[in-house]
Amino acid sequence: MAVQRRSGGDGTPSPEHFLVVFPGYHRSWATWIAQCLEGHGHRATLQRWDPPREVPLEDSLDDLLLSSGRILLVLNDWFFELGPRPAGEWNDALRGFVAAHADRFAAVNLTNRPLLPATAVLEPASLWGLSEESAEERLLRRLGLERARVPRTVTNRVRYPDTRCEIWGEVPRRNPRFTGRDDLLTDIHQRLADAERGAAACTLLGMSGIGKTQLAVEYAHRFSTDYDVVWWVNSDDRNIQRDRLGELAVEMGLSIGSEPGERIRAVRDALRRGDPYANWLVILDGWDDTDGINTLLPQGPGHVLISSRNRGWSEHTDILEIPAFLRAESTAYLLRRAPHISAAQADEVAAEFGDVPLPLVQAASWLGESGMEVPEYLRMVRERQLSTVDEPATGEGFPQSSMTSWSILLNRLRRSQPQAIDVLSLCTSFAPGRIPLGLIRAYPQADLPEDLRWMTTDLAAWTRALDTLVNYSVLTRETRGPAGVEMGPHQESVHMHRLVHDIVSKLVSEQGRTDHQRVVRTLLAEADPGNPMDSRNWPRYAELLPHLEPSGALSSTRPRVRETVLNCLRYCFRSGEYRSGLDLARRIRENWSGTSDPLDQSMLDLTTQESNILRASGSFREAHELDRGILDKLQAAPVRNELAELTTKGTMSSSLRQLGRYQEAYQLQQEVLDGNSRLLGPDETLTLIARHNLGVVLRLLGRYAEAYEMDLETLSRRENTLRARHINTLSSGNAVTHDLRLLGRYRDALARQEPVLRLHVQVLGPQHPQTLEARAQLIMCRRREGGQARDTGPAMVSLLEQLSQVHGREHYRTLSFLTNYGNYLREHGDLGLARDLIAEAEAGYRALLGPAHPVATGMLTNTGLVMQSAGERAEAMAMFESALAGLTATLTADHPWVLGCALNAASARNFNGRIADAVELSRDTLRRSRRVLGDEHPLTLSCQLALAADLRAAREQEEAGKLEDDGLLSLTRTLGAQHPHTISARQRTRPYWDFEAYLS
Repeated sequence: MAVQRRSGGDGTPSPEHFLVVFPGYHRSWATWIAQCLEGHGHRATLQRWDPPREVPLEDSLDDLLLSSGRILLVLNDWFFELGPRPAGEWNDALRGFVAAHADRFAAVNLTNRPLLPATAVLEPASLWGLSEESAEERLLRRLGLERARVPRTVTNRVRYPDTRCEIWGEVPRRNPRFTGRDDLLTDIHQRLADAERGAAACTLLGMSGIGKTQLAVEYAHRFSTDYDVVWWVNSDDRNIQRDRLGELAVEMGLSIGSEPGERIRAVRDALRRGDPYANWLVILDGWDDTDGINTLLPQGPGHVLISSRNRGWSEHTDILEIPAFLRAESTAYLLRRAPHISAAQADEVAAEFGDVPLPLVQAASWLGESGMEVPEYLRMVRERQLSTVDEPATGEGFPQSSMTSWSILLNRLRRSQPQAIDVLSLCTSFAPGRIPLGLIRAYPQADLPEDLRWMTTDLAAWTRALDTLVNYSVLTRETRGPAGVEMGPHQESVHMHRLVHDIVSKLVSEQGRTDHQRVVRTLLAEADPGNPMDSRNWPRYAELLPHLEPSGALSSTRPRVRETVLNCLRYCFRSGEYRSGLDLARRIRENWSGTSDPLDQSMLDLTTQESNILRASGSFREAHELDRGILDKLQAAPVRNELAELTTKGTMSSSLRQLGRYQEAYQLQQEVLDGNSRLLGPDETLTLIARHNLGVVLRLLGRYAEAYEMDLETLSRRENTLRARHINTLSSGNAVTHDLRLLGRYRDALARQEPVLRLHVQVLGPQHPQTLEARAQLIMCRRREGGQARDTGPAMVSLLEQLSQVHGREHYRTLSFLTNYGNYLREHGDLGLARDLIAEAEAGYRALLGPAHPVATGMLTNTGLVMQSAGERAEAMAMFESALAGLTATLTADHPWVLGCALNAASARNFNGRIADAVELSRDTLRRSRRVLGDEHPLTLSCQLALAADLRAAREQEEAGKLEDDGLLSLTRTLGAQHPHTISARQRTRPYWDFEAYLS
C-alpha cells in the first residue's frame, strides 16, 4: 500500500512524522530506520514495544494512534510473541483494529520466517538479507516517500544492522528465547556511553544463575553496530584469560611476537590509543578473581563489560547489581515455553524460584517439554524430587556452565579460605532461603564436631568466612530484630538462594554431612522458644519450620528434637498456616510411623494437632475418622491412659459438632469437661479448652443463655490464668460477643466486640484467621445493631476478599460470610448478586457437609428469601417448608433455627393465600419462641408481629391490634425507636429471619 505523498512548491517532499515502534532487541534496526527517514527530511520518534499482557491489545494499539504521524512497526515473528498474548488475539486485532486504521499503520519485516496471516493488512516491506542501499530504497517505497536529491548529512551515523563489526571474537550465539531486561540493557549502554574516556568499564554483579552472561551476550548482539571490535574473554583461569586476550593482537593485525605478556601489552596499548579501532567492546565473562587485574583490564576510548560474582570489582569499575527478573518477565517466559499453563500458575512458579532466570529456564523446560501440570511439578520440586539445576530437556547449557563456574569457585575457596567451605557445607543442612546461621555461635563447643569448633571460638575467622561468601554473592546477609539495632554474631542470619543451595549441595563433599545435619537439628531444638501458643514466638517458629526436613529433624528419635517438631506443628495450627500444617503432619507421620507405637505420647500429640488442622481446613470427616481410630486403640490398650482418651474425645466432639451431630457432641464434650476438671483442675489449659468447646456446642444447640454463662466464666478464668492477650482468651472474647448477639443484645455485643477486634489485630495481626473471624463478628454486630450511620457494605466487600485470599472461596468460614453478605445485599435491593452469592454458599455447604447437615438445610431459607423478594412466592414457600421440615427433623421444633424457618414459612403461607395455616404456624412459633428465647428477644417479637399480620389477614382485628401494639412497645424499649426492626414494624412490613450459617 505505497502511498505517494505531497511535495512542496520547490519539488521537495513535505516532511512527515513517523513513530517507529520496535521490540527492544531490534533497537539497532529502529535507530537505522530513524536515521534513514531523517536523512530524507522527515522526523522519526522511537518507541519500544512491550505492552503489559493485562492490557487489551487493541487498547495498546489505540495508544499508538495518539502520535501525530504514521506508525511504522518493525516486525519479525518474535514480535507477536511479546506478552505473550492469547492465541488469536493478534490476528483479531490485525483484521479488525489495524485494518480499520490501515492508513496510519505500516511495517517492515526483518525475518524470512512466516508471520501471522493477518499481517498482510500491513503489507510489510521485507528488509531481510538486503544491502543497506536496497533496504533504504525498499523502506522509502513502502512509505510512499521520495528520495531526497541530496540526503541530509547525519552526524554520528549508525552502522547498518546487517553489517557485522570487523572483529567478532567468539561471542556466544544469541539466545532466541532471551526475555525482557530491556531497561537493564539500556542502563548498561548509557553507563558505558556516559563514562569518562578510559574508565568505561561496567561490572554485572550477581550470583550464578541470575543471568549475567545472557545479559552480556544480548548486549553484544543488540549494540554490535556501535562497535568495530567485540571481543569475548570467557574463563576463570588466569592463564586462559591472558591467552584469550592476547589472541586479539593477531585479529587486530598488531606486530608482535609470540610471548603472551608481549601480546597483552600490545593489545592494551592499541586499545588505549584507539588504533586501529576506537570503537571496541571487550567482555570479560565470569571473572571472579580481581588479583592483578590492573595488568589485564583494558582502558581507552572503548568499553569493557564484566560479569562476576565478586564485589571486589567495585574498586576497579562501575557496578551494576543484576536483579532477578521482573515478575512480568518471568511469567512471559514461562507462558511462551509452556503455553498449557495459566497466568496464575506461571506466577506461582515464578514466585517459587524468586524470579531467578536459571531455575526458570529449567522449570519452563520441564513444563513445556513434558506437558507436566504446575501443581505436580511444584510438588516434586518442594519434595526435592527435582532439582533447580537438573539439565533441561532442551539442553540449552545453562546448568552445565553454571556448575562449572561453581566448581571453579569452590576449588579456589578450598585453597584460599577453607573455613568458608565449612560454612557452606553447614548451610546445605538447612533449607535454602533465610538461614539462622548465627545460632551456631551459641552452640556448646564440646558438642560440635571437631572440624566445626572454630565457629564458636574464633569470631575473626567466622566473620572472615562470611565476608568471603557474601563477597562472592554466594550468601547475602540478613539481620533479625528492630531496624537500626545492631545484632550480635549469634543473631546473624544469611540468605541462600535455592539455586545456590542446589548447586553447592551437588558440589560440596558428602563427608561430614551427617554430622552437620545432627548439629543443625540440635540447633533448631535449642532455638525452640517452647511456647507456640504465644504469638510473639511465631516469627521464630516460622524461621525454624523450613529447616526441619533438610536437617533430618523429622526422622529424629530424640525427644527434644521431636518436641520441637511438634511445636512447629502447633505453630502452624495456631498461626493459621493450615496448608503448611497438613503437609508437615503428613511428613511427620511418614517418618515416625515406622519407629513409634501409635499410642506413644509423641504420636498421640501428633494426632491431636493433625485433627485440629484438618478441622480448621474443613476436612471434618477425615478428622473424625482419625480421632475414632486412635480412640479405639486407646480403649483397647491393656493400660488405660485416661487423659489421652479425654483429649481424643475432645477432638472427636469438635468433629461431631462440625458434622452437625450436635447432641452427640454435647454429651461427649460434657464428659471431657468433667474428666479434665477432675484430673487437672478447673483452671488448667485443657480444662478451659473443654469448657470453651462446650460453650460452642451449647450455642449450636440454640441454648444461647447457657452458652453465654459458660463463655463468660471461661473468659474470666482465661483472663486470670492466661491474661488478656493470649490467643485463647481472645477466642473467648469473640465467643461472648457471639452469644450476646444471638441473645438479641445487639448494643452490648457491639460495645464488647470493638475492643476485642483491636486486641486481635495487635496480638495476632490483621490477616490471622481468628482476626478475620473477629472482624466478621464485628460487622454482624453493626448490622444487627442497625445504627443509621453504619453502612457495612464496603466493610463486607473488603472482608470477603481477605477471607477468600486466606482460606479460599470454598472454605466454610468464607461460605459463612458469603451467606451474610448475600443476605445483606438482598436487604439492600441487589437481588441479582444476592441470588448468586446465596446460591454459591448453598452449593458450597452441600458439597462440604452433605445435603442433610443442619447448615446445608438452613441455607434453603436464605434461598427462599431471595425468591420471595423477587416475587417468586410459590417457589419461596417450597424452600421455606423444606428448610422447616428438615431442621425440625434434625434439631427438634424448639431450636431457634427452626423457629426462624417457621417465621418465614408462615409468611410464605400468608402470601400464597393459606391464611389459616399461616395463623396456626405463627401462633405455635410465638409460643415456642417465648418459652425458648424469652418474651423480648428480637426473634420472639418478630414472631409476635408476624402473628398479628396473619390475624389481620384472618380479620381478627382486636387480637391483632393488641399483639402489634405490645410488640411495637417492646421493640422500642429493647432496640430503640430508630432501629430498622422497629421502623419496619411501624410500617407493617412483614418480619423475616435470615439464616446465619456457622459451624463453630
